[in-house]
Amino acid sequence: MPEFIKFTENLIGSGFNYAYGISVLDLNGDGHLDIVAADTDVGLYWFENDGRCNFTKHVVHLRKGEWIERHAWGDVDGDGQPEFVGIDNWGGAVYYFDITGDPRDGNSWVQHYIAQLGELPGAYAVAVTDFDKDGEMEVAASSWRKGNRYTLYKRQNGAWVCQIIDENIKETRNVVAVDMNGDGWLDILGSATIEGQVMWYENPAAPFGSPWKKHLIDEVRMPTLGHPVDMDGDGDVDVVMAAGITSSQDPQDRAYGLAMWYENEGTATHPGPWQRHIICEPFPRGFEAIAADLDGDGQMEVVASGREQEGCLVLFKHGGDPRGPWARQVLKERWINADSILIVDLDGDGRLDIVAAAERGANEVRWWHNEGPAQP
Repeated sequence: MPEFIKFTENLIGSGFNYAYGISVLDLNGDGHLDIVAADTDVGLYWFENDGRCNFTKHVVHLRKGEWIERHAWGDVDGDGQPEFVGIDNWGGAVYYFDITGDPRDGNSWVQHYIAQLGELPGAYAVAVTDFDKDGEMEVAASSWRKGNRYTLYKRQNGAWVCQIIDENIKETRNVVAVDMNGDGWLDILGSATIEGQVMWYENPAAPFGSPWKKHLIDEVRMPTLGHPVDMDGDGDVDVVMAAGITSSQDPQDRAYGLAMWYENEGTATHPGPWQRHIICEPFPRGFEAIAADLDGDGQMEVVASGREQEGCLVLFKHGGDPRGPWARQVLKERWINADSILIVDLDGDGRLDIVAAAERGANEVRWWHNEGPAQP
């Protein structure tokens, strides 16, 4: 049985209306990583880290009816500073906040629209990077069941223009920038929950507007959110993924869920075919899975969240072969509607910690201090 890792659980903030969408950034340049968290239908909070992981909450944006959720950071306006890039799920918009002064002052957070209200129905998540290698950031976005498409936005002559990467694909969720085929151009790792697909879109390595090619990784029930990782250490990109989120009330649907990883059986430059390996089944209402070497042993662990009343945050660790059995370490159970996960060295001690949120039912953001290997 693999040796588990000792964690200490800590509360960052509670009393949210709908805690969904978290990020880390040294927002005030003091050398300490802060937390930015969305409170859907309320606004946006900055939890300032004093260097000892004592967090002070600042309300930096308030707007009822605006559903800020998953977000990212990137210098989208070319001023040399990262901007908050997010979505309004209800309003169907993509936007960014330019921080023009003291980040503690909400008036310093100036909102600019990338996709105007209604232009991207069901806007869900974003990835921010220089996809076309022109020195400027573009924004890729998914659009849930109201939009059912992937879009790419680029700033040209002072205005944002849109390219549809794929459309009529039911409930796009995952959107992660990663070089899947080793050609030096960032591709997009995606998922479509109702469509039942995990896929990646190949960057055309050409100017903006050129078509992207879709590559199917797997067809599986209700895939949700995952991330790229070299799980087996062979130098190519594998994928870890959770599945099981559904609005169905069917008991069989509600009991279904998976934590899994896809082995790239091709090469670093020619990915695929893909072999699905089960990490945990059932993992009811599987929502997000992310992998990292949390104990420094050279092997990847997987952290996954589960939703609804079955909500939980779980760490999975294998015994040396990721294709074999995985042991399960529950970090938090009965954590209703656990959702977003980040893995980052939050306190600067050289060990990767875990930050996660849980929305309605729990409505809070917590972090788990990694204290190193320990017997369960």
